[in-house]
Amino acid sequence: MDNVIFWTIPGLPVEDKAQEQIEALSKLSILSGPLAIMPDVHWGRGATIGSVIPTSHAIIPAAVGVDIGCGMAALQTNVRAQQLPDNLELLRNAIEQAIPVGFQSHDEQRPLDRIMQLGGQEAFAPQLQALRQRFHELTLRDLIGDKSRDKVENVVWKQIGTLGGGNHFIELQIGDDGHVWLMLHSGSRYVGKNLADAAITEARHEAEQRGDVLANRDMAWLVEGSDSFAAYIDALTWAQDYARTNREMMMALLWDAIRPFFPPDLAWSQMINCHHNYVEQVQDYRGTYWLTRKGAVSARNGELAIIPGSMGTSSYIVRGKGNPESYYSCSHGAGRRISRRQAQKLFTVDDLIAQTKGVESRKDDGVIDEIPGAYKDIDAVISVQSDLIEPVVKLKQVLCVKG
Repeated sequence: MDNVIFWTIPGLPVEDKAQEQIEALSKLSILSGPLAIMPDVHWGRGATIGSVIPTSHAIIPAAVGVDIGCGMAALQTNVRAQQLPDNLELLRNAIEQAIPVGFQSHDEQRPLDRIMQLGGQEAFAPQLQALRQRFHELTLRDLIGDKSRDKVENVVWKQIGTLGGGNHFIELQIGDDGHVWLMLHSGSRYVGKNLADAAITEARHEAEQRGDVLANRDMAWLVEGSDSFAAYIDALTWAQDYARTNREMMMALLWDAIRPFFPPDLAWSQMINCHHNYVEQVQDYRGTYWLTRKGAVSARNGELAIIPGSMGTSSYIVRGKGNPESYYSCSHGAGRRISRRQAQKLFTVDDLIAQTKGVESRKDDGVIDEIPGAYKDIDAVISVQSDLIEPVVKLKQVLCVKG
């Protein structure tokens, strides 16, 4: 396939729908270089998940996706594996009580400053105040659709510090370094979807006005220099910062929840917090261009990143090698092998129990679509990226919370 570089092998196939999507995307006139396709590649709305898309003077909102700024956070604790409490079910219950999951959010009556104080995290105050101010300065009126700004904002501040559902998770993992790690996966929640949906609608409208001929209208883009592009960049940057703060606040709430179960000298090292659905402007030997990572992580030379597996397999902390051919990127996870619907038809609760043996987690039909068998082999995904990353710590979860 022309204008595409693949990091895949025969054991990590690309399904037909994703192949078609990649081929159509590779022919767009706004590309500033070849697409980079990661080994966790699979079909997604707007653009293939596991793709890195360089564009010149334009951005495709649907390629960024509806969970703007979705990503991972992880930190290493000073707790050793043998210090884990015997009853992990009680620990999981404590985490689920501290952090709303699924469609739940923080109590409407709980003051925002109370959320900031949990875990001694008063430092969140300036971050949240800045986010609130910037939210009111977003200019593209249609960015919140047919909902009033006040209604959207009410949800925004109730949801910060919450997990969501789907493939989002909170986990305790044991690393091959002997330490217990905390890891979580979430994004910009309801507000990110509202901002993305409105921008996608605007891009489609402008594509129709220009008379663009597209294989899929989700490939429509906003043009740099236009008012809508400037408004989208403001909203996009805000949502990415909101998503990062959401993960930081959840980690603070998680820390507060686990503290009673561990020794009083509980401590942690520096947090890794990385997006994998986002845009940044890049300047290198190729010039200046916009880079969309749709299910891909920045892996610049020496940079630490997180590549999770599934709820019953390994995850990895990796160090980037700064390969320019991948636009300094690597995969964002194992990647789905089959769709959610296929997984629900193919697997049973008994399969889920067997495949998540040894992991304290939900074992019901509500999470069958997240069963490890629905995902690619994480070790194969890591090994095929040897020119992009090097593994630092291999992790295996012992506790998993899902919405």
